[in-house]
Amino acid sequence: MSSKPELKGRAARLARLFPTGPGQAARMPFVLLVVLLLGGGLICLLVLNSALSEGAFKLDDLQRETKSLTDEEQALQRDIDAYSAPESLQRRARELGMVPGGDPAFLAPDGTVKGVPSPAPGALRTSAHIPLVLAPEAMTDAPAPIPGR
Repeated sequence: MSSKPELKGRAARLARLFPTGPGQAARMPFVLLVVLLLGGGLICLLVLNSALSEGAFKLDDLQRETKSLTDEEQALQRDIDAYSAPESLQRRARELGMVPGGDPAFLAPDGTVKGVPSPAPGALRTSAHIPLVLAPEAMTDAPAPIPGR
């Protein structure tokens, strides 16, 4: 007789599902494979989580930089708007000695003049032409004469 008692019914079916004896040693490589797969999966999740965290920090820095650059752009746009306002342009033109123009004259494509050109009212009529911009060779240590004074 065998040393093992014979199992019947439900016990026999369970014994076939979980064999004992020489086949049991073959289960060890499978368990080792499952443990290695689970460990590798956890390590991959840890690396992925670290990469996502690093990306989140970079995103935060870039958003902060974008906000500061947007603020700077808006400040520069306000400066441009202030300089290009009609009142500002008129004031700076007067500081340069410019005067409003007179009636314009137009040239037709055939070369005829339409309108009567007239000099600007209040324009300085001097015999000597004093340029507003001098060549570097003409510059001296003495202050340049101001037209109209």
